Amino acid sequence: MVDGIFNGDPTALARAITLVESTDKRHQQKANELVEQCLSKKSDAMRIGITGVPGVGKSTFIESFGKTLTALGKKVAVLAVDPTSSISKGSILGDKTRMEELVKDPHAFIRPSPSGTSLGGVARKTRETIVLCEAAGYNVVLVETVGVGQSETAVHSMVDFFLLLKLPGAGDELQGIKRGIMEMADALVINKADGDNLKRANFAKSEFTRALHLYPPKENGWVPKVLSCSALNNKGIPEIWDMIQEYGLETKEKGHFRAKRQEQNKYWFMQTLDSSLKQHFYQNKKIRSVLDLLLVEVIENRISPFKAAEKLLQQYERELK
Repeated sequence: MVDGIFNGDPTALARAITLVESTDKRHQQKANELVEQCLSKKSDAMRIGITGVPGVGKSTFIESFGKTLTALGKKVAVLAVDPTSSISKGSILGDKTRMEELVKDPHAFIRPSPSGTSLGGVARKTRETIVLCEAAGYNVVLVETVGVGQSETAVHSMVDFFLLLKLPGAGDELQGIKRGIMEMADALVINKADGDNLKRANFAKSEFTRALHLYPPKENGWVPKVLSCSALNNKGIPEIWDMIQEYGLETKEKGHFRAKRQEQNKYWFMQTLDSSLKQHFYQNKKIRSVLDLLLVEVIENRISPFKAAEKLLQQYERELK
């Protein structure tokens, strides 16, 4: 499987991602070994996070952007995350049907994944999937989020450039000032800037540009830019790539690009540790039995949730001894 990935075989890559996403304990050890080997392959890929509210045209934008990049000789991987129903636990995973042209491109790889229970609009194993795609020779990795609103921190912690798509005339020019997501964005792109929307797009562009000046400067010195485009008519797309390249050169020269990657590796380690500890805790048979008893007491108001949690953790400490 590793050989297949290193040779750029999309079938081997797809199988590897399935292995990494599996929750089966037998698969997890193999998946860890796979990621470990893929990390050894050096890559100069640019990781780009793309977010925006549902209906902003993320899929259309990614298709247009992806086609522009493959025409420039780039290999593009698209990791599209679909929301998972909290009721049926299912996902539609229909992004491939919305990117009809890009899906046929031999230099593009599109992988839809369910978000599951993870927050931030990303799948549970998106970070590992990025590593696999880079090892397979994809030098631009696009991470499309579900656009759930304000919990996009997870995406920001695994990409080099964070792009926020906006709609013209949505009435949130001033609202944007309040949103934490604006602080994370390296660029704002007003999509659907065509036809009757053109005037509204220009107004939104000037309003967002003014709004961004109210934020403190970024640590890396980059000043977020506001651009407009029409993904449907393929207008303004090359300019967005030029801006991202400019960002890459500027941050690499100052050493911020590498520093951000190192910080992300640290975050990835801490997140994995949190997840593993939680899994280890709930898989303990003794803990499960005590938890069930305490749950009944909490429901019937015989013990406070805080006291119950304290008792359970004390039980866990005794188990460790």
